[in-house]
Amino acid sequence: MKTVGIITSGGDAPGMNAAIHSIVTTASFHNIQCIGFERGYNGLIDDIHHDLTLANVKHISHLGGTILKSARCPRMLEQKYRNQVIETLINNSIDGLIVIGGDGSFQGAHLLSQITDIPIIGVPGTIDNDIDGSDYTIGFDTASNTALDAIDKIRDTADAFERIFIIEVMGRHSGQLALNVGIAAEAEQIICPEMAIDPHLIVQNIAQHINSYLIDNGHASYIIVAAENTYPDGALALAELLTKQIGIECRASVLGHMQRGGLASCADRTLATKLGAFAVESLISGYNNVMSGQVNGQLTLTELEKTGLGTKQVDPYLLNIYTNKLN
Repeated sequence: MKTVGIITSGGDAPGMNAAIHSIVTTASFHNIQCIGFERGYNGLIDDIHHDLTLANVKHISHLGGTILKSARCPRMLEQKYRNQVIETLINNSIDGLIVIGGDGSFQGAHLLSQITDIPIIGVPGTIDNDIDGSDYTIGFDTASNTALDAIDKIRDTADAFERIFIIEVMGRHSGQLALNVGIAAEAEQIICPEMAIDPHLIVQNIAQHINSYLIDNGHASYIIVAAENTYPDGALALAELLTKQIGIECRASVLGHMQRGGLASCADRTLATKLGAFAVESLISGYNNVMSGQVNGQLTLTELEKTGLGTKQVDPYLLNIYTNKLN
């Protein structure tokens, strides 16, 4: 193996740059050249790339975002564009490809692996922490801390005005962020997909809990942490309905893309370093169509087609703690 291609694809996540740094430094140790393709699969389709050397990846691990840029790529759904990716890899003498991204990125990587013998390794980078095959994904820890910091600040003003707040966090279709951050913030209520709550009963259930909470605690702040896509019409609509239901003003705050930015945490940098290096070593060892991950402290490889099965669960003990708190 002489040349490795690298892309960052899909939603950006703090720690992606640390993964790039680790891949390049590990590859350099093995006398392997690295080429970075820009804007995910778009760079592979359009052959937009530049060399990645030790010099130009120096001191990038702390940076949020990705120096290779990222993007969605609907064109990858078409066979003709996947064929163009293979042409680009061949024209640039790429002996192995490393894809840093999430579920959609790995679906694209798996499709490519069906039409080429060039080995492909995935590295899980997404704040949603919804990838099967790794306990944590790169970016989750930083996003959790960002969301927690925001909620702590909102708690201050909620206390001052004795107000009810709904804070919507990201997560796509997973409650990993909502549950972890909600527990850490001592939220009075958490809403996430894993709780299997009937959307039509959400307003009624929360209103009942708020009323009983205020009876026990008097006028007080009340924080609801909600995973995006849990309530069909979003946090703003939920806040409006709750206000009408209980007669107390309820405000919504959608944290949005701020969760994807910021300096990568120590945990994300070290995880990215391990998984990036392991990806290179796995390529050298002849592995293909797999993702590097960490489970129970051990580095593991998972077939790319199995990384998006949706079998990954939120921490059952944390979920039980929250359930006991409500009762």
